[in-house]
Amino acid sequence: MEKTIQAAFPTVYPGIAYLRSLVFFEGLTDEECRKILQICTITRVTKETILFEEGSFGDQCYIVVKGEVRISKLIPGVGEEALTVLKPGDYFGEMALLDDFPRSAHAIAGTDADLLTISKSDLDELLFFNRGIAYKMLWTFCRTLSARLRDTNERVAFFAQGLRFN
Repeated sequence: MEKTIQAAFPTVYPGIAYLRSLVFFEGLTDEECRKILQICTITRVTKETILFEEGSFGDQCYIVVKGEVRISKLIPGVGEEALTVLKPGDYFGEMALLDDFPRSAHAIAGTDADLLTISKSDLDELLFFNRGIAYKMLWTFCRTLSARLRDTNERVAFFAQGLRFN
């Protein structure tokens, strides 16, 4: 991974108002956002920086503040297949906050990017002492995972339909 620059949040972006505008923190109060800000950092990366690789251990999640991040898988004999391109406000790596399984895809900066990062250990501690935040964020995770599963189902159905006509 290329060198990244870490800076304490919120030196670059507005704090509470910015967090409340993100789906990831939907429904949190100002006080709850204040607590989240205390565990956030900004990571600046350059284009093509590999943020993580499929199969690697995950211990943080990311929110795109500026720039783009490509989520992809390497397909043997084909190469990199982009699954999605994330833009400001999108988040990724949240599965690492929920389970201890390896990363399911690669994350690569598609442009120079600023990312808000939250470590699993910091979030675990915060949520242990703040059940209201935990409840709200759990529902956000559930909605996100449900939407992503539906998207995957549609892609698989489209792919399967294409195979029938070949």
